[in-house]
Amino acid sequence: MEDVGYPHGCERQEKAVAQSQSSSNDEFQPSKLGTKEYWDHAYERELRSFYDSGDVGEIWFGEESMDRIITWLEMQKISKDVALLDIGTGNGVFLIELAKSGFTNLTGIDNSSTAVELAKAIAEKEEVMSLKLQVADFLHPFPKLSQYDICIDKGTFDAISLSPDHPAEKRSLYQQSLHSVLKEGGMFLITSCNWTKEELVNHFSEGFEMLQELPSPKFQFGGKIGNSVTALVFRRK
Repeated sequence: MEDVGYPHGCERQEKAVAQSQSSSNDEFQPSKLGTKEYWDHAYERELRSFYDSGDVGEIWFGEESMDRIITWLEMQKISKDVALLDIGTGNGVFLIELAKSGFTNLTGIDNSSTAVELAKAIAEKEEVMSLKLQVADFLHPFPKLSQYDICIDKGTFDAISLSPDHPAEKRSLYQQSLHSVLKEGGMFLITSCNWTKEELVNHFSEGFEMLQELPSPKFQFGGKIGNSVTALVFRRK
């Protein structure tokens, strides 16, 4: 299984430079990584590669990010039958690892039908048949996506933030959708390589409270030390 450290869409170091030159910078340059078309094509390639060679494709933020979240869930003694939603599940590898760790009520959504096809194929190969995988746009959730105990995002909010089409509006829709599908008191775990802790706390200040920052790798850039990714746990109010 390939361990990819950080996705090519991360803008953290570039943003660090920009922020060192100005007092505020809450937006990124639009990118193709913020478009559905890009991800459809990317997962078409990964699907072909999987059928050709068995390669599952990119593990978003690397295996370390999966281990970090699973370790936290186990340390909190989260029930194994908790209703958990993976927002932007991609190839579904993270859900498969959760299933192998004993979690039984797992749902993954992605707005790319090819990603869901890939996730189902990998899950079948790994003999993990309990996953609920479906095509869905999280910005416009339907009634079946409701009342989860835990929602997890590893890179989807980042991709939305890179959209060339009204990214601020899409971030607002994301927050509204999250609030609607997560139970009161439910947990939201987000891993981001684009947004800092302070920025994420600000983004999710309405309706959520931050509980904990999870440890993540450090980097040094321009004489300053920061986190390569930000991993936070929020609770829905």
